[in-house]
Order: sequence, then structure tokens, then C-alpha cells
Amino acid sequence: MDMHTVVLGTSGTTAQDVIAVARGAARIELSDDTLAAVAASRAFIDDLAAKPDPVYGVSTGFGALAVRHISPELRAQLQRNIVRSHAAGMGPRVEREVVRALMFLRLKTLASGHTGVRPLVVETMAALLNAGITPVVHEYGSLGCSGDLAPLSHCALTLMGEGDAEGPDGAVRPAAELLAAHGIAPVELREKEGLALLNGTDGMLGMLVMACADLARLFTSADITAALSLEALLGTDKVLAPELHAIRPHPGQAASAANMLKVLAGSGFTGHHQDDAPRVQDAYSVRCAPQVAGAGRDTLDHACRVADRELAAAVDNPVVLPDGRVESNGNFHGAPVAYVLDFLAVAAADLGSIAERRTDRLLDKNRSHGLPAFLAGDPGVDSGLMIAQYTQAALVSEMKRLAAPASVDSIPSSAMQEDHVSMGWSAARKLRTAVDNLARIIAVELYAATRAVEMREGLTPAPATRAVVDAAREAGIQGPGGDRFLAPDLEAAYGFVRSGKLIAAVESVTGELA
Repeated sequence: MDMHTVVLGTSGTTAQDVIAVARGAARIELSDDTLAAVAASRAFIDDLAAKPDPVYGVSTGFGALAVRHISPELRAQLQRNIVRSHAAGMGPRVEREVVRALMFLRLKTLASGHTGVRPLVVETMAALLNAGITPVVHEYGSLGCSGDLAPLSHCALTLMGEGDAEGPDGAVRPAAELLAAHGIAPVELREKEGLALLNGTDGMLGMLVMACADLARLFTSADITAALSLEALLGTDKVLAPELHAIRPHPGQAASAANMLKVLAGSGFTGHHQDDAPRVQDAYSVRCAPQVAGAGRDTLDHACRVADRELAAAVDNPVVLPDGRVESNGNFHGAPVAYVLDFLAVAAADLGSIAERRTDRLLDKNRSHGLPAFLAGDPGVDSGLMIAQYTQAALVSEMKRLAAPASVDSIPSSAMQEDHVSMGWSAARKLRTAVDNLARIIAVELYAATRAVEMREGLTPAPATRAVVDAAREAGIQGPGGDRFLAPDLEAAYGFVRSGKLIAAVESVTGELA
């Protein structure tokens, strides 16, 4: 199979496929078995639609209006109306990668054979993604229960040829024009199809999957910058010994300690505790780096397991079971996803907090064990990295606010029918900001630690550290010297971290890190 093609079956999808579609140019194909399963479940819906008995989602209204039986001649209008009325989002546009993940994950459930839509709906959704057509979705509108209703409705609106969407060229145009330009016929929705397009946790799940991937890289990056700070502070690497972490057997802690030990292998900086300024122990922010980062790693591992379960799920209401029953359920509730989104925001905030404390230590001449104040070229004339740490502190402060959980909130809606909601979309939105902030915090520590290492004279850094410094300088991140316009350097450091170049530089010496 071509690496840029994702074949979607009935049993869910993988995180790798979500990212390939959301962030890359992966093309989607639907297996023959998938289309057969979708057609089989549709046959059950058609049978129920022909009967006089009301069935939720097929021949009734929705939510608090589910008590009304809808006559056959009004059902197509009902499905159009639910999409139009629910496409009520407001605020800034949501990022293209989030919308593509949202659409792909809804397609994943539609392809499961449990939603009762026609194969035409599944094929058209895949065609939209393959054409690079991205519906305009807004920041506000989801309570994370009954799914991400407003965001998914804006996507369904595009499927109908209504509303606005972004083309592959990045220009926003009427959806009808974009569909016509790509030879895609708008879908005329039938029984249950409008509801099936709206009722899932796809937006929050897509953001969770991407956050997990980003945080995996950032946790490794934080291990590297923690090791560089330990080295620059002439700390001891004895606290990283595997036997110490084996007696407190948290796997994340052991992985972080092992990463730091690999980075520091061969360093001439470590082990100077009894030199000019004797120390019995390093400060917590240095000595306990593996414990804090490791707890975050274990939290991330749990979040990834939850994501994997959701990726294997078919989230809709009602669902079509293999024996033909169409049953209402509560599987659309976002609590499982919302909780781990909030957990990750907490872990990210704490990781950012400890990184900032190490940076501050590097800049304080009373605690840095011989480094100049603020790592300035000429302290007093130069301010050095004083305000870089202010920026980092501001980011950490925001991280703490973003760590306040969204999932403990609930605002009843739909005339008290939907009286307990997850707020998972809100948890996901703030986590995206937290992930970006964490990359910037780590970038500031990287910038300070590499400068501090270069300012130490007469000692040889670890080969991995040397590789980081060299790669950073090649990337345009300048070293020690007099004061200069600092924002471009910090932005370059952010790009160096976010792109994975920091990890690549280390792994060129150490081999693969955890």
C-alpha cells in the first residue's frame, strides 16, 4: 500500500492514519467490505422508515423534540434542517488540521456499518477530504455531548453544498462552488443521515490524537533540555542511575532518567559538587526532573490508550446493531476523552513549570555556580536573557490557567434533555494552546542551557550536547555575546524544538531516545 493512502475499514482507524490525513496529504480509500457493511446497515434503516412505528432519528425529531413523529414526506427536510440549525458556531475559524481530523473521524464511524447512512454519504465525505476541501468550522459551539454538534454540523453543511469552505488553495469560497469545481455532487440527506453526521466526539478526539503525538516529542525534548541544564549547572548525573529508578518502578520516570543519562554520557561538566561551591544535592528542579517528566509520560500513556479505544469505536445515536436493532445509547458523551485532555493540560503545565525553574537557576549568579548574571556578555551593560525568562514565566503562568479542568463543568442544554455535558471540545481547545506554550517554554530553556554550556571554559561537554549546540547554531540560533534583538533567536529555538530537530541532533550521537 502506498504510504500516502489510508484504507478505511469497519473496525476503526489508528492515530498514525489520523495524523496522515489531518496534517499530511494522505488519500483515503474505502474497502469493498466497508461499503458492503454500510449498505447492509442502511437496509435496516430503510425497513424501519417504511413502518408506521416511530424510531428515534429515523422518523422522530431530535433531543427534546424527539416526541414528535415525522411523516415520510417531511423526513428529508428534517435531516436538512438539523444540519442547518445546528451549524450555529461562532468565533474564529478552527485550524485546517483539526477540521480534517474531525471529518476523517466522523467518516471512520460512518464506515463502521453502525450508523445506517447510505454508501453515497461515506463516499462523498471521503471525496471531500481527498479534494482538500475543508469546511469553515468555528471555535464555539460544542459542549462535548451529543458529540461536537456545531463543528460537525458545519462539516455536514459542506457535504450538502451549503455554507463556506476552504479550497486546497487556501481560499474560502461557497461550498457549492468548491464541490462543483471538483466534480462532487452535493448529498441530499435521507432518514437518519443528518443525525449520523453530527453525533460524535470526533473533534475532541482528533485534537487528542494530535496532542498525544506532539507531547510525545515534547517530553523527549524536555528530557534533553533538563540534561543540558544539569550539565550547565555542574550537577551530578548519579541521580539518574537506573538502579535508583528501578526501586520506584514508574515506567515514565525510568524512561526520562535513561534519556538524560544518554545525553550526558561523556560529559566533563558533571560531578563537580565538591569544587568551589560545595553542594550535597542539586535543587529539585534538576534532581527531580525524571520524576516530574516521568509522571507526565505515564499520564500521556494513559491518554493514548483512551484515544486508541475511541479510534476503535463507533460513536453515534441511535446505532444499528448487527442483528438489525436500532438502539438509542449514550456513547456520544465526551467524558472519557475530556478527562484525559484535562489530565494532559495538567501534566504539560507542570513540565513547563519545572523547566522555567531550571532556566531561572541558570540566570541567577547566586545559584548558577559561576555563570555570569543572566548569562549576559557584560552584565550591567548587557541584560542577557533576563526578559527571555520573563517571557517564559508568562507562558508558564498561562499554562497554569489552562490546566484548570474543563471537564468538571457542565451547562444543561436542550430544555434539560441534555442535562450533563462533558465540555470536551473546550478541554481540547485549551490543550492545543498549552502544547504550543510548552514548546516555547522548552525552547527558552534550550536557548539558555546551550548558551550556559558555551560560557563554561576549561570543561568538555557531552558529545550529545555538542551536537545540539552545533545544530542550534546551524539553525540560526545564536550563541553567547552582547545584547541583540532576542525575539528572532527565541522563535528559531521554538522552531528547532517543534520540528524535532533537537531530538534528531541528540539521536545522531546517542541513538534512539524514549
